[in-house]
Amino acid sequence: MSATRLAVQGHRLIQIGVVLFLFTSFQGFAVPYFAAPNLGRSVHTLSGFTGVFLVGLGLVWPRLKLTSMLSRLAFWLLIYSALATIAGFVIAALLGAGGSIIPIAAAGHRGSDAQEMLIQLVMYPAAPTGIISFSLILWGLRGDA
Repeated sequence: MSATRLAVQGHRLIQIGVVLFLFTSFQGFAVPYFAAPNLGRSVHTLSGFTGVFLVGLGLVWPRLKLTSMLSRLAFWLLIYSALATIAGFVIAALLGAGGSIIPIAAAGHRGSDAQEMLIQLVMYPAAPTGIISFSLILWGLRGDA
């Protein structure tokens, strides 16, 4: 894997992290206006945390020992997992739903069966894609420093 490609991917992760900081800065003003304000606050916190996580991982990314294909796979699965999770929370906050999949954050808000299914369809694939990405990243961090 070329160091240049890893550096570019790391830079993209940092950029996406900063975009999430910008998103969470503006989204914070809207928290009281969501159908489920507690979920709106969760979106705010999750977006900020994910931004920090992506910036940190972007700094580490050039050190990965992965083939070109594996680094692309880890990169895109990571982005998908992070954004799908945030999107699920945003949908739940907007609809005042989510009690079936994120009951603590939803704080009793439950939508129609179709709304709950939509949130599940968005969020469920985020877990296995994240696990695969994290496994590849851990594998890429093997060996001596």
